[in-house]
Amino acid sequence: MSKNEDLQLSQLTCEKLGYYVYLLTDPRNNKVFYVGKGKGNRINQHLLGALDDRTNETEKIKRIRDIEKLGLKIKMEILRHELNEGEAFAVESAMIDYLGINNLTNEVSGHHSQDNGLTDLQDLEIKYEAKDAVFDDPVLLININRLYKPKMTPAEIYEVTHGHWRLNRNRLDKYKIVCGVNRGIIREVFIAHSWHPSKQIEGRLYFDGEVAPQEIRDRYIYKKVAKYWQAGSQYPIKYVDDKTKII
Repeated sequence: MSKNEDLQLSQLTCEKLGYYVYLLTDPRNNKVFYVGKGKGNRINQHLLGALDDRTNETEKIKRIRDIEKLGLKIKMEILRHELNEGEAFAVESAMIDYLGINNLTNEVSGHHSQDNGLTDLQDLEIKYEAKDAVFDDPVLLININRLYKPKMTPAEIYEVTHGHWRLNRNRLDKYKIVCGVNRGIIREVFIAHSWHPSKQIEGRLYFDGEVAPQEIRDRYIYKKVAKYWQAGSQYPIKYVDDKTKII
């Protein structure tokens, strides 16, 4: 029997716990490697799953199996309990933000982390004080939500904005201004000098360009453009021809 094959929680304990947030800690360095939420015996399921050869070997499962092979015991702790589901999501998300997703084996950030997760004061002010963008030029808006990270430099934002996208090459000549957008806010503004077929992803395009002149940046940076994406819209590109026309 595995050292981590702990007794299942009783039905009475499960009922008392309600929803909870839990931590799995690596005994080799005493650092948390996974944050989760659940109810019932959810906290034990990762360890039992790691014992099953049919379980896909995610980073979390690999870590558990490596610890098991050394005959060590993973530390399991419940951070908060007697929560409802919404409270559990919030605590889980806050803990993942605090520890840093890159320091964990969690595959995704916590619930609503992008909307109201860890944010510095400058970004909060941008989020709540931003004015609607008014475009005087044809502009290409590119949603870089999953690629954007706080405190990125203009050069870093360029790297995640300039490609590789599924676009109609015949429409791009007039769109010289390209904006990288995160959470409905323009984070940087670029001038696209030329577009090229991607060598990495067939059927995609990328642009060569540079950060826009300060006059153009001042006109558009940190302005709101969330209205250009309808609720549920998955396509990351919006063509804006003028102040009123959105394609």
